[in-house]
Amino acid sequence: MSEQTPASGPVTDGPADPEHDATAAYGLDRSYVAGLTRRLVSTTGETVAVASPIGGTPLAHVPQSSPADVAEAFARARRAQVSWAATSVDDRAAALLRLHDLLLDRQEELIDLVVWESGKARKDAYLEVAHLALTARYYARTAHEHLDTRRVAGMFPVLTRAEVNRVPKGVVGIISPWNYPLTMALCDGIPALLAGNAVVSKPDAQTVLTALLAAQLLEEAGIPPETWQVVAGPGPEVGGAIVAHADYVCFTGSTATGRVIARGCAERLIGCSLELGGKNPMLVLRDADVHRAAEGATRAVFSNAGQLCVSMERLFVADQVYDRFVDAFVSRTQAMTLGASQDWSVDVGSLISQAQLDTVTRHVEDAVAKGARVLTGGKHRPDLGPYVFEPTILEGVSADMECFGKETFGPVVSLYRFHSEDEAVQRANDGAYGLNASVWTRDTARGRALARRIACGTVNVNEAYGATFGSLGAPMGGMRESGLGRRQGAEGIHRYTEAQSVAVQRLVPIAPMFGMSEETNAKVMTGALRLLNKLGLA
Repeated sequence: MSEQTPASGPVTDGPADPEHDATAAYGLDRSYVAGLTRRLVSTTGETVAVASPIGGTPLAHVPQSSPADVAEAFARARRAQVSWAATSVDDRAAALLRLHDLLLDRQEELIDLVVWESGKARKDAYLEVAHLALTARYYARTAHEHLDTRRVAGMFPVLTRAEVNRVPKGVVGIISPWNYPLTMALCDGIPALLAGNAVVSKPDAQTVLTALLAAQLLEEAGIPPETWQVVAGPGPEVGGAIVAHADYVCFTGSTATGRVIARGCAERLIGCSLELGGKNPMLVLRDADVHRAAEGATRAVFSNAGQLCVSMERLFVADQVYDRFVDAFVSRTQAMTLGASQDWSVDVGSLISQAQLDTVTRHVEDAVAKGARVLTGGKHRPDLGPYVFEPTILEGVSADMECFGKETFGPVVSLYRFHSEDEAVQRANDGAYGLNASVWTRDTARGRALARRIACGTVNVNEAYGATFGSLGAPMGGMRESGLGRRQGAEGIHRYTEAQSVAVQRLVPIAPMFGMSEETNAKVMTGALRLLNKLGLA
């Protein structure tokens, strides 16, 4: 395993008071942090210190919001939403195109902050910028396709004109996770804004600064600041208040929390979309290009240190290529650079917290204690960073081991042989999750056919997750306990709208005419229906 020594961050001018401003180690001076946190809706006077996974030094003291602050944030957003909804679709789309350019122009600042807050490799942080730019451009360019009033067949040709409007929900509550703090802070809110909604956002406590910088860019792009409110605080308290006030809730996180949110939304009869956990399978078929599959597996498993909802944690390999694949996969894994720094040369960054490190360590130690073999990795590396864990490949994992069916959410994968493709599909579908899958084969038609049999919301052929996640017109989300609803594509914006049908009836009523009896009217109507069917009309 190659190593990358952690880089020390730039130092600000003047001393920093560790009790009130412990940001000097990373070049986040008082005024910069204050400018970001000023956007929070918070009147409690309480703050929480947030530390970087790189070195463990505090980054900032983040003001905390109360349920009353959440209520105020929704009140502000509701006032702003009225005028924002009245803004033309073209003007809303133009703001998103400006956001696209701002993201690319300010990428160094964004990447720096993402890495300081999350500890991820710099290349993984860049992908957040790229994905958001793609999202903003896709929805801006397809705005009319998704939002324009649509004519549909009326009850009677010529006599009935029917159309469907897309009306904004109102104020959307977005609860986003720490693992992709920039992408998840904005990607679900961009279509909500385009559809004419306002947003109240609650980012994870570990990554609030990144979410606040994203909100600042929205304002710079020309989106009225009151339409995007940010609150911060404990999930049960602040998240619960969001569910209590929102017209729609978008949540990304654990399945357990998703169930709580779904129950709260059901009680209020509001909609929600939930992207939840996964134990994602990768299938390497007997005709796969072994070296290409091994390279893809390193990205599939170890991108973002495995802290990615669509990353692979179960790897099923055909008998015919198993040994060759394992040799190539282990070799590539051992060649990856590991560290916690802002350096572009790092392949696998840090886990985000002690809690995440504890989960990964527990899963590996439990598997080894029960007979699994570590082919490479398996160790915590405090010499490189407080939460750095080596990319780990396990063999011989069985159902009695914790990592067999539970989501690890770290740089750990289990290898399994399979004898037939039917067996591989069956094992891939085992368990309760169904978020993402990957199939590797030289016969892409066969790969696509096999994909239809895998119970996952997205399946990538000869790629890990980027092919579907980067195709913005393709919906992304989970089946079974991996969630409800979809982001991206038409479904990603239509979830934030109400479908409103408007029909105009001309000349004659849909009722008996000219003193006609109900019986005669029924006969006339029957004749008309037969004629329409004969003419092949809808």
